[in-house]
Amino acid sequence: MHAHSGYPVNWPADPAGWLTPPTLLAAWVAERDGRTVGHVALCRAEDGDPAPRSWAARGSGVPAVCVNRLFVAPEARGLGGGADLMERAVGARSRGLHPVLEVVAADPAAAFYARLGWQDLGVVDQRWGPERVVPLRCFAAPRPAPRSAPRPAPRSAPGSASRPAEPNRLARKRTPYEPG
Repeated sequence: MHAHSGYPVNWPADPAGWLTPPTLLAAWVAERDGRTVGHVALCRAEDGDPAPRSWAARGSGVPAVCVNRLFVAPEARGLGGGADLMERAVGARSRGLHPVLEVVAADPAAAFYARLGWQDLGVVDQRWGPERVVPLRCFAAPRPAPRSAPRPAPRSAPGSASRPAEPNRLARKRTPYEPG
């Protein structure tokens, strides 16, 4: 992902630690043809995170949780795996938390979050080192639909595993790690 898309922007010294930070609450992967092709994590908000600050400024009273480390392999893009992973992350609302995220403002991923209905909370500058300030666009998960609204039909993806009683989805497997 880093070589193809420049994500993460700064390659971590400890990639495994980057995927499983101390603030990790839950994580999921997307699989296709028996291979992991995507990942998303939910983490507790930290003091320096701009999206939770932007969300709190809206006065919702619902605590924020950060969507982190979303990526989908280039060969699996456009098949619905990223949207499925984001849907899993949005499930944090059932825990009384509201998912938020930030992305480098110039990153094309911002358009992806907007297509999924995420609310644009604006752009904030964040310091990424002594001499580097990066503009980040903050987003909040869409508000829950009224209970009477019908749910859209799930998308299917070619080559993904299927089970008769379950929609054909890319994002199925919850990772076995959840720190205590």
